[in-house]
Amino acid sequence: MTETSGRITIRYSGASSGSGPLTLGQDNMIRCIRRDRPEQINKESVWPVPDRTTLPAALDALRALLERHESLRTGFPPGAGADGFPELQNVHGDGEFTVTTVPAGALGEAELDQLADELGRADVAVPFDLAAAPRLRFTLLTDGDQLRRLVVVACHAGVDAAAVTLLIEDWTALAAGKDLPPVTSRTPLQVAEQEQSSQGRRKTQAALRHWENILATGPQVVFATDGITGPPDGLATLVVRSRSAAADLDIVARRTGAGPSVVLLAVLAALTAHRAARTELVFAALSANRQRSAMADHIGTLAQDALLALDTDAADLDELIGRVKVASFNGYWNSTLNADKVWQLIEDVAERRGARFTRQVVVNDLSLTIPEAMSEARPAPTTDPEVTWLPDQPLPVRLMVNILRATGSLEFALLACPQVLDREETERFARAVPAVLAAAVEGPLPLAELAALSGLRPATRTGDWHRVGADWIHLDAVRTLLADAFGPDPLVEVSCVEGRLTARIATTDPALTPETAHRAVIAVLPGRATAVAPQHYAVHHHTGAVPAGWAALPATAEGPGRA
Repeated sequence: MTETSGRITIRYSGASSGSGPLTLGQDNMIRCIRRDRPEQINKESVWPVPDRTTLPAALDALRALLERHESLRTGFPPGAGADGFPELQNVHGDGEFTVTTVPAGALGEAELDQLADELGRADVAVPFDLAAAPRLRFTLLTDGDQLRRLVVVACHAGVDAAAVTLLIEDWTALAAGKDLPPVTSRTPLQVAEQEQSSQGRRKTQAALRHWENILATGPQVVFATDGITGPPDGLATLVVRSRSAAADLDIVARRTGAGPSVVLLAVLAALTAHRAARTELVFAALSANRQRSAMADHIGTLAQDALLALDTDAADLDELIGRVKVASFNGYWNSTLNADKVWQLIEDVAERRGARFTRQVVVNDLSLTIPEAMSEARPAPTTDPEVTWLPDQPLPVRLMVNILRATGSLEFALLACPQVLDREETERFARAVPAVLAAAVEGPLPLAELAALSGLRPATRTGDWHRVGADWIHLDAVRTLLADAFGPDPLVEVSCVEGRLTARIATTDPALTPETAHRAVIAVLPGRATAVAPQHYAVHHHTGAVPAGWAALPATAEGPGRA
């Protein structure tokens, strides 16, 4: 071990090594890492430090942690393909890692917490080298020989939030000098082997069928209303904490025979549907794979979406809770996915439907992944509910809820795009969650009372809105879509009659057909929340100036344009 200017390099020697195919979770997260900004993918946290932990003991514990878990010693070397996408996971038996030390002995507890948060936010924006281990970075705040705070940034291709929770438990035991039993959970290499088996392949095929059924029939976006003007902006973010809401949640869960997660999902779905002015919802649940007992203690990344389709047109919250229970089971059961095939499926369905799926509403239940000791260590809420605003977050969604705690105190973070909820409405939505739970304690809560309980008005659709299948579209947005696809020539007229969207195109291009027109439209479709591709194209070829009544020209080619 050598130390230079606040950097300490530590050698490790694991008992195992090896190489094999990627797990489905690793593959999914590597795709996200290559596409999104580091601060959207990496995860930072401040780990609890046992009393009187010395710096040498902390370093020994961190070394033991890496030696104990293969996922932390795993690299993903570039593959042989043109894009260099990794094809293998390599578990390193021996190697080294470097930690950063920051002297902070003069700081009080609150100042230490603030410094730790600042260091974590700065480090989370630094990308990881996928090819090199380890999958964690450590910053240690010290007071002489004593460790005061431990800041950890995790690469999502190595561990997810639940795995971090398990690592925290290991760390606190190791730092306190305790011995741990051997690891018995599946390693990522073993998970990959199971996923590649005939049983694993059948499961992923079933999951793809589940996704295809929802993508082929459900709404492609949730929020298609007057306020949607473009891609999501920086999301306003707040955290709500309420002890009374946790007590109410427990009562409602026991009264309805549903788990707290299901009850919260139902409340969030009811409020989302009310605001979106629609009854059908499709949303993603991120922590789905941790529902399986066989994978509950896996140290690795199982980060894949569960896709839930839900009809919220129910008489009361109890009825909706029952529907959410079924939708959650189906979604979670079918959440082991080949990410590459899912993205191809999304593109294939977009070509067929003329509407492209957008993950607009996301729920991430982390309540079982954050150690209770960390939650209890925080000061009690000063008010009930307590609302704390955080900096805006740059995420490509419209509405996201991270459930942080469900027992003792209900705590969740709400992130909202300003095109969906302004700051005042965001707080109103957040405060509506405990209000709805309180109203549901005595019995079934009629959903017709949501407006009065929440103070939220349904979003509006004024002007040329039409329903096309499961989607709401605005004709002006469709005209903009077609103009971006074709430019000023050809001349296009769009109409929607009884849910059938038609484009009539007058063009001098002899090669334009319904098929080529549809391909051009699909190419510029991503990011359009209020437009879909026409279901029928009528192409009018001409050689000169278009007469005033060009639409009366005989159509030389027409059809749906789909393959």
